[in-house]
Order: sequence, then C-alpha cells, then structure tokens
Amino acid sequence: MPTGWRFIAQRATGIGRDAVEPILDWEVPLALTSNPRRDLSGPGSMNGTIEPEYTHLIGSDGYPILQEWGTKLYLEIDGRIRWGGIVTKTAYDGPKATINCEGFTAYPQGIPYEAYMISGALITPKDPYAGKDKNHDGWVDGKKGKERVPPPPKPYGGPRIDVYDAFRNIWNHVQSRPYGNLGLQIDQHDLGEKLGAADGSDPWELAWWNNPDCGQTLDQLARDTPFDWVETHAWNGSGNSFTHRLVLGRPRLGRKRTDLRFADGENIAAIAKPEGMGDDFANEVIVLGKGEGRKMKRAQIARNDGRLRRVATVVDKSLSSAKGLTTRGNQELAGRTKALQIPAIQIIDHPNARLGSWSLGDDIRVQVHVPWVGDIDVWHRIISDEISADGLCTLYLRRSDSFVY
Repeated sequence: MPTGWRFIAQRATGIGRDAVEPILDWEVPLALTSNPRRDLSGPGSMNGTIEPEYTHLIGSDGYPILQEWGTKLYLEIDGRIRWGGIVTKTAYDGPKATINCEGFTAYPQGIPYEAYMISGALITPKDPYAGKDKNHDGWVDGKKGKERVPPPPKPYGGPRIDVYDAFRNIWNHVQSRPYGNLGLQIDQHDLGEKLGAADGSDPWELAWWNNPDCGQTLDQLARDTPFDWVETHAWNGSGNSFTHRLVLGRPRLGRKRTDLRFADGENIAAIAKPEGMGDDFANEVIVLGKGEGRKMKRAQIARNDGRLRRVATVVDKSLSSAKGLTTRGNQELAGRTKALQIPAIQIIDHPNARLGSWSLGDDIRVQVHVPWVGDIDVWHRIISDEISADGLCTLYLRRSDSFVY
C-alpha cells in the first residue's frame, strides 16, 4: 500500500435503526485490482483482493468484517477520504479474497418503492347540481323557469412536486426503512421545475402497485429533467465518524476551468484512442413515448450538419409530455452527432492542474496531438476520475458540446 494510503472498514448498520456504525478495521490490507473510480451521477466502484487470509476476518460483533451489504469501505489518502462505498460482492479462492465495492448510490437499485406519490393529478370537483335535474330539461327540479342547472365545474391540475423534492422523497423512503439508513444527506434546495402538467393532463405518479424500483426511478428523474449529482464522503470533525452527502446540480455540476491546463508534453502522460461515432452516428432522432398505435406520443428532432441523413429511434414508454420527449431527443442527438473526442487522459501531478483540483462535471480544455488527425484543442467534460497508487490519475471525458441543458 502506498505511503499515506489506508482502507478503513465500518459496519454498514449499527445496533438499532439509527445507531452509530462502529469502525471495524483502520488498516484493511486491500490490494487494488482496479483504481478507485468516482462517477458523475453514478456510484463509482473500487475493487481489490486480500491475500493471504485476513487474520482479523471477524469483527467484535461476530460478523465478517468484509461482508456483502454489511460493510462500508473507505479510501483515505493523506488524511482525506477520497472514496467511500459499500462492499457488494465477495469471492474466495483458497487464501485469496476478492472484494468488490460500489458507492452508496448503488444501494437503491432493486429496492421497491412501497408508498404512493403523485404530482399534477387531474382533480374533478364535485358537481353540486348532480342529480338535481332528473328529467334532463336543464332546470333544477321543482324550479323550472327559476333556476337553470349550470355547467359542471371544470377539472384542474392538483398540487405539483418539485423534481428535487421527489428525488429526496424516494431517498427518504429508502433510508427510513429498518436497516436502510446509510446516513446519506441530500441537498435541500429546489430545482425549480415541477413534475406533471399544470393542467392535470399528464400527472406524474409513483405507485407501489406498479412495483417501481427506487434506483431506476432516481436515475430516470436525473436523466429526463436533466440534472447532475455527485456522492461525497468526508471525516466528521474528530476523525472517528464520517459525513456522506449527495450534491445536486442545477441544471448541472461543474464549471468551465480556464484556470487549469491539460496538454501533451506537460501534464498529460497518455491518452486513450480518440473516437468518433461510427455506426452510432445520427443527425436525426425519433422518440416514441407512451401510448399505442396512432395515439403513441412522438417527437422528431433533426440537426442539419451537411452530412447524409441518419436516423436513430428511441423508445421510452415513460415519456408522454412534449417537453419530456423533446428533451430526451435532444440528449440522444447531442450524443450521436459529436465529432472526434478523447475518451480518457492520464495525467501527472503538475502545476497546470494539481491532483484533485478539479471536480466531476468540470469542463476542461484538452490539447493533444493525434496521428492522422493533427492537433486537437477541444473542451471536454469530466464524467469520471480514477486515482492510482503510482500517483497518476485518469480522467474519463466526453465532449462538452455533447451535453444538452
């Protein structure tokens, strides 16, 4: 293990629903098989092995220290928590143990939503004159010539929920269940965009009887709105406990980093093979949404870029509003029309950009030379990063112009 690095194991649940989880081991002898990875709007991962057999395999509570869905594992580098997550899979081969971890935000995947939430419900008021014109002559019974039956009240849209409130409600639902509290704090500000149509024509609904998956619903909210989130972990003051936060970005996280420089021959040690779209290229997208046959919701978005027309079709039965269909189409189109991009760069610690000086979601200017293409100077967005024991860091990138907000 490199100097200044250590892996810390903590029980995922305490004794009782809200008890503090004990630290199980301050120096887990984990040998990394893949670098700790943080993802923008994703849980990230960390994998490793322990060999020979771990001498402190059982904790003081009688359970395995490295237990699937029972252990939180952290990477501390020079006193700072650089990665945190949950042990999700273990395997054993003789004296060798393989440990796979995912970030906290992997936990809601597969957890059912067991409540009911609706935004923008269609409300039909009770008609106070219902049943008072039994002979259907247009007059109130017994008051012919004196009191006509007025038209029934018009339906209207009910209360609507901010997207971030729905996101938080689902997380609260997950963490309020016994032995489900990760201690993850969700940002409390509102997005400013509400779910469902204002007139009640297209309510947004999450109902237990439809067997929705909490993790999939959270991902869909972030994708369809869209917005970003990042999972963070840190010491809580004294250094004996941790804080966990889910940072929400409106409409995105990160910023354009004109103060950082990433260039060949300076701080870029290697680049991944540049890539275009190939068979995935499209300059027109058709989105098919809710409904069947002629009543199916549909949107068509095209971009005239001087190339032959290529069409991609996306089917998403969760979409019914024109805005939702168009947003989904623009997202797909942006990802399919991008020009050459650098999918990843490996960098060294350098005055141009000190390790850790960026944030997930930042836009950075990448200046490299590519054989057969020449010099490339393009803004890319950081969507993931990995830190390695040799002091190098890998940034995973997408062209900045492939995002739609």
